Amino acid sequence: MNSKDFYLALAEKKLIGSSCQVCGLQQVPQRKLCPQCHAENTQITTFSGKGTLAAFTVIRVPPMHMARAGYGSKTPYCVGIVALEEGPSVSAQILNVDLANPDEISIGMPLRMTTIKRESDPSERTYLAFEPC
Repeated sequence: MNSKDFYLALAEKKLIGSSCQVCGLQQVPQRKLCPQCHAENTQITTFSGKGTLAAFTVIRVPPMHMARAGYGSKTPYCVGIVALEEGPSVSAQILNVDLANPDEISIGMPLRMTTIKRESDPSERTYLAFEPC
């Protein structure tokens, strides 16, 4: 159970995390150790990928790896915290929203999981993203 498993699952359009077999805490990405009860008894869980937007921001001054992917002041991108139907929250890029129209993005809007590959990423890793339903 490691980050490689998480990214391999994303490449197959699956969202995995872990569920503590002692206290029931679920989290994304998966963890070997439960941060709530410190048990080492966690199990891989597959999530539906459906959730709602809990918080978001539009980034116009990106970190270097996102600038290399083509984002910048004229090509901003949105990142949000998504509360999954199953309970955990996860941070991810929010795709297919009109950043020029602030009314299009709102707290509580329903989202579904998708993925994105960034052309500038030499590892060709698949990244977690969400889009409006």
